[in-house]
Amino acid sequence: MSAASSTPAKALNVHGTAIALGQAAALIRGPSGAGKSDLALRCITVGALAGFTAQGATLISDDRCVLQPGDANTLMVSAPGTLAGKLEVRGLGIIAVAHQAPTPLRLVVDIVAPSAIARMPEPEHVDLDGIAVPRVALAPFEASAPIKLLIALASVAS
Repeated sequence: MSAASSTPAKALNVHGTAIALGQAAALIRGPSGAGKSDLALRCITVGALAGFTAQGATLISDDRCVLQPGDANTLMVSAPGTLAGKLEVRGLGIIAVAHQAPTPLRLVVDIVAPSAIARMPEPEHVDLDGIAVPRVALAPFEASAPIKLLIALASVAS
């Protein structure tokens, strides 16, 4: 059986923040303090304004995410119960926000330095417990980062 076609046997707890655009989720990964929560907050805020969906992006989970097997080579992402509907906003603390879960994982976003981003990158995938998920690298504090993330998620959502 190929790595991309096997099904994960159990739930995975991962460090990251996840947002949804309709029924497609993006998992934002990076070290503590890298800007995952800030990028998610900006995606939530600008998603509806940019016309991605009527409601824009929605938080799934901040800081920790649970990945569980879904149907047909899909991982579902959700929040651990204690973190559902909570988002860390640096300088303000933990705030309550609308959230959704579980949602099919369609994109992995890795936080990197601006110098590490290719101008014209080739499509990439990351293996998460035997399932290939499209991957992009973004610099989280660029002004265009939330729109780039939403464009990438919308492009793989179908």
